[in-house]
Amino acid sequence: MFKSFKDDVQAAMSRDPAARSTLEILLCYPGLHAILFHRVAHALWLRKWHLLARFLSQVSRFLTGIEIHPGAVVGRRFFIDHGMGIVIGETAEIGDDVTLYQGVTLGGVSSSRGKRHPTLHDGVVVGAGAAVLGPFTVGRCARIGSNAVVLKEVPPCTTVVGVPAHATGPRAVDAGDPLFAAYGTTPGETADPILRALDRLAARVDELEAKEAGRARGDTAEDAEANVRTLQRVGGCP
Repeated sequence: MFKSFKDDVQAAMSRDPAARSTLEILLCYPGLHAILFHRVAHALWLRKWHLLARFLSQVSRFLTGIEIHPGAVVGRRFFIDHGMGIVIGETAEIGDDVTLYQGVTLGGVSSSRGKRHPTLHDGVVVGAGAAVLGPFTVGRCARIGSNAVVLKEVPPCTTVVGVPAHATGPRAVDAGDPLFAAYGTTPGETADPILRALDRLAARVDELEAKEAGRARGDTAEDAEANVRTLQRVGGCP
């Protein structure tokens, strides 16, 4: 447990550019405090001391604003940035090197017993305010954008955004990329396919309106084509 705690401290130092020292992390990072409480509570849970484990998790919730059920399985080098409002359910499973931002919910959509919460594989990043709901898996190194609502399985190395969440494009996430896709985008990333479709539709409407306006003015075919090229260059209707 203490080796895992040391790894968690190093993860915070390596992933948060605002971290200046190990002492600052130990004293001022509620995400780290919540993880430490959870590792103790989870050990008690595995030994069937369920009430004591739940009580300790509630103490952690009161002190940190982060609620992690003691039954949840958490891997090594887990990093919670800011963390306020995070909720992790009983049957959630979190792999190694996972990052969660504030307001994330790893929840369920069923009241039945058994597996109800998601499984996050190694290297997953979940952006602020996202909700991952259901007993499915989020593949290795996947990225979940801010405020996304994920209701089905996410393939490995995929970025998903929106409500309900959908993949942003065909380009896979580089597992070795140090950049966090915490808000669903990274520099140079392929745009949201829905937004691309809407942009193409709007451009086509503008083109047709320009041609119709040209015909109403009695423009020649050459004038109409010139108007369309001007429209495409300036990005708007003349």
